Amino acid sequence: MKLEEAIKSNRFIDERHKATINVLYSAYWLKNNFSTALKDNGVTMEQFNVLRILKGKHPEPMCVKDIGSRIIEKNSNVPRIIDRLILKKLAKKTPSKEDKRETLVSLTEKGLKQLEEANKVLDRLTNELIGIDNADAAKLNALLEKMRIDKTI
Repeated sequence: MKLEEAIKSNRFIDERHKATINVLYSAYWLKNNFSTALKDNGVTMEQFNVLRILKGKHPEPMCVKDIGSRIIEKNSNVPRIIDRLILKKLAKKTPSKEDKRETLVSLTEKGLKQLEEANKVLDRLTNELIGIDNADAAKLNALLEKMRIDKTI
């Protein structure tokens, strides 16, 4: 669907303005579709993201601060997300032996299985939703990275 149809407007200052709106619209579109699919799997996007981060270090545990530095949604309340994962028995906490003030988090077997299932769902959904091939995706990745280079406020 064209952006103009989706937001019912064709008034843009220029193509850069339109691209900015398009990136934001597309990000929310993807997140909404992924969130709906993950809801059926029993996790939120933020919980899925934390599970993926933990999987990257598995079987080693991670401290909450390191998880927070890797999460996509920087405004997320990482300790709260971890608490929810623990309630669902998808993750577990252990105190650090080196620093008693630090808590370490790791995946449980149930968490690994849940993440595996969620990944299958999102892989299938990605193949259904994303209407570009790998060559176009590489170009899009390069453009998005170019847009962000050293431009954080």
